[in-house]
Amino acid sequence: MTKNRMGLLVMAYGTPRSTEEIEPYYTHIRRGRTPTPELLQELTDRYEKIGGISPLARITEEQASALETKLNHIQDEYEFKAYLGLKHIEPFIEDGIRRMNEDGIEEAVSIVLAPHYSTFSAKSYNGRALEESEKRGGPTLYSIDNWHEEPAFIRYWAERLQETYASISETEQEKTIVIFSAHSLPEKIKQMNDPYPQQIADNARMIAEMANVPHYTTAWQSAGRTPEPWLGPDVLDRMRGLHKEGYTTMVFCPIGFVSDHLEVLYDNDYECKNLADELGVHYFRPPMPNTHEMFIGALASAVLKKLEERK
Repeated sequence: MTKNRMGLLVMAYGTPRSTEEIEPYYTHIRRGRTPTPELLQELTDRYEKIGGISPLARITEEQASALETKLNHIQDEYEFKAYLGLKHIEPFIEDGIRRMNEDGIEEAVSIVLAPHYSTFSAKSYNGRALEESEKRGGPTLYSIDNWHEEPAFIRYWAERLQETYASISETEQEKTIVIFSAHSLPEKIKQMNDPYPQQIADNARMIAEMANVPHYTTAWQSAGRTPEPWLGPDVLDRMRGLHKEGYTTMVFCPIGFVSDHLEVLYDNDYECKNLADELGVHYFRPPMPNTHEMFIGALASAVLKKLEERK
């Protein structure tokens, strides 16, 4: 039986692979405006604090490869071939589409390595991919908007939480709170009826219920530096408030992210951890999904559901 060839465009934010790439990467984020020496130094310092450079580039490639392998293992109808498409660094989203086109791929599924839908993430990624595929006359794209309700994704975080709680004494658990966080976005998305804030809230509830966690909240992190207001409360402000409420242990679940990278290793493990130490609060962060089999299974499930939809 001949399998149908199916492209798989795995999209992500992207990150520098070396210190030399920091400036062009930052310039791309700033839409072609070169960062000031001060801003560039600040970002470079952050990378140095997490070991010199982010592991995100390697992990993203590993996730794409693991997803291709998983999909080809669990079904016989399609032969999947994965292509990377990154938002701010090569290979760009357009490069992924071009390579598919050159390889003669006629159909492809696109998935963003971010669980939740927003006009700033999934919509913009899929929009760029669609625009390029239309320009080149293919491949036909089946785009996944979000996959945050995949049972295996929820189970991944619930099980990590249960493992974390098992290491906290029963008396301390009563003063423990889980902070589910995601990347903040400009507040104007609320006027656009963007589902992102609600999807984060729903995810937090689903995971907390499955893990049987009594005390939890949500917060936002990693807000951009622009004059406009961003979604809040910021995670550091939330920590201060929770400390005043009497919580002495805080468990951080950055459910808007899927890998170890700057936002988690610096914003959580450095900034949040430093504030926790300052407040005298115990800091825990369960491991990120990365290439965990359960997580890759969630992505594979989302891809196959998208292909079922089109039949």
